[in-house]
Amino acid sequence: MTFATTYDDTNIFARILRGEIPCDRVMENDHVLAFRDIRPQAPVHILVIPKGRYRDAADFGANASAAEIEAFWRAVSQIAGAHGLTDRGFRIIANAGADGGQEVPHFHVHILGGKSLGAMVGK
Repeated sequence: MTFATTYDDTNIFARILRGEIPCDRVMENDHVLAFRDIRPQAPVHILVIPKGRYRDAADFGANASAAEIEAFWRAVSQIAGAHGLTDRGFRIIANAGADGGQEVPHFHVHILGGKSLGAMVGK
């Protein structure tokens, strides 16, 4: 899979943001939408996406406003706390590009928790 250098408005997260595809919303504000993953890999598996058109973490970090960045990371913390993950721990994953395993070309993080997750990367 290769990724374009421009944002793809047909990706599934863009369609979710436009209301074309439903999602199980966990949280939403002016800058962020969070929803449950349809193929959960842990008891808690929530996707957090910015509402802006950012392809990956590098694009988000380079081009998002300070308000967007702050709202995004505060949402991640709030969601982890609201789901009881902060005491025992949780994992945040952001894949970027083809080699990083990114499947949807819209920046997002996965919040996973609710059980021991083991080693981060297999050998």
